[in-house]
Amino acid sequence: MAELSLEDIEFIKILANSDVSVLEEGMNNATNNRLDSQIGMILRAYYRENTMKTSTEWTDKFKKAGISEDDGKAAIACARRLGIDIS
Repeated sequence: MAELSLEDIEFIKILANSDVSVLEEGMNNATNNRLDSQIGMILRAYYRENTMKTSTEWTDKFKKAGISEDDGKAAIACARRLGIDIS
């Protein structure tokens, strides 16, 4: 199981609190690849955990990192609008 790095935490918080159009303008290949792979994996696991009630590992990690449930939902919504498959 992956751990949340400081970079992951900041990326999720940026997604949760940013306007998608602003993010789209500033996206480069490296950022898009990071979002699609590492952050996408984390958000997919968090989403599955909360929709299927499978465990609380990611929910607990998000809470410890200061990422609220609303932030998690907002980050997922933003990632989806950026074209990342979260289901």
